[in-house]
Amino acid sequence: MENYYQILGVHPTASAAEIKRAYRKKAKELHPDTLDADSLTKVQTEAFHRLVQAYEILSDMHRRSVFDLSHATHHRAESSRGNSFDYRQWLLGRQDQESRARLIFFDLLHGREDEAVEEFVNMNSSHSDFDLAKWFCREDFMDYGFILCEELVIRARFYDAAQLLVRIIAMEQRCSYFRHFFPEVLSLGRNLWLNQLEGHVSDELALDAWESALDLALSPKDDAALLVRMTGAYFRMNDLYTARVCLEEALRLDGRVKIPLVLKKSVLEER
Repeated sequence: MENYYQILGVHPTASAAEIKRAYRKKAKELHPDTLDADSLTKVQTEAFHRLVQAYEILSDMHRRSVFDLSHATHHRAESSRGNSFDYRQWLLGRQDQESRARLIFFDLLHGREDEAVEEFVNMNSSHSDFDLAKWFCREDFMDYGFILCEELVIRARFYDAAQLLVRIIAMEQRCSYFRHFFPEVLSLGRNLWLNQLEGHVSDELALDAWESALDLALSPKDDAALLVRMTGAYFRMNDLYTARVCLEEALRLDGRVKIPLVLKKSVLEER
């Protein structure tokens, strides 16, 4: 399998600008127009075509991501035949955010779901600016990100899952991509926000997740249900004023929203 990074002479973590610079430099050396046509060899011609192909793959974020995963799989097979290179070990040895992000999705797609979840949670907690979406094309982030959300929920990492899911849904709202299974995404989100946050994470974290979900403006019914959950959290925190504001807004959005009796009596009826 061709190693496009090697052809361009760049590192696998090279930026788009570095890839472009390397291509321009090598293209000047290999382009047929810069060489004597009479002395141009088949090897030189093929080298230029390979250079162009490498640049076309690595300069396209989606095709580069696919290549990275395919190339890693290829090297895993080579390793099993005695080749010493191990892409995962190489990623593990690096601490930059791009390598850690690629490690998360690599593990997720190669039967290491526990490690992928652990690494994601660790990066999220230790780096406030960590952003998985930054290192992948939009389609790959949404596809793999949703799989990661499911794995986070399975392992009761509800807050991390909620925040990641909000990012995915916000992307879908801006530019539709996986409309054919978006109802499945919303179903996961509703179950997460309405049934799995309360009682499993602190009220402060739950409120943060619910407020992020409210920003999505999914529907009046969804927003009303979220506001009822927020009412309960503020009530438990003894902030009756904010609890009342949330509950009144929930009723304004959906007069038939289900409200626990204790909240009705404690928040609305006692003034």
